[in-house]
Amino acid sequence: MLLGLAATPAIAQDDERVARLFEELQAAGPAQTDGLSAEIREAWSRSGSPAIDLLLTRGREALGMGDVEAAVEHLTAAIDHAPGLAEAHVLRANAYYLDGLTGPAIDDLRAALAIEPRHFGALEGFAALLEEMGRPEAAREVWGRVLALKPQDAQAGEAAHRLDIMLGGRTL
Repeated sequence: MLLGLAATPAIAQDDERVARLFEELQAAGPAQTDGLSAEIREAWSRSGSPAIDLLLTRGREALGMGDVEAAVEHLTAAIDHAPGLAEAHVLRANAYYLDGLTGPAIDDLRAALAIEPRHFGALEGFAALLEEMGRPEAAREVWGRVLALKPQDAQAGEAAHRLDIMLGGRTL
């Protein structure tokens, strides 16, 4: 629920659309995976408020330009006004990571996953951090969750395969 209000009809329609897109993603071939994933992320980027959507857009743009400080400011404002917007948490986690702030990045990824457990962007970020922190078993488990959502995802498949080799076939 955004801003303590019931979901607007547009948000409810997006929820239904996202559910359909996830169904399509399960059956999609490799060529369709990226497009469907982008559609899902785009739907997750709509809060129902033009002002919050603008903050999210500005945060994403600042992140793309490498202006981590501006990205954190915009995304924090979006989260302050719409704490249930998982995509804002994921983007701010990216900004924190780029700024060398692993703890806050993990906190934001956890918040995003509490809001939207299927948020594959949060899962991918979390898996990468776990691997970077020397926790390959945990990273492999999280990559497995990504593959459960996006079976044809090349990045997740490659990461899972690489970790399987690294772990030498050990049971997870």
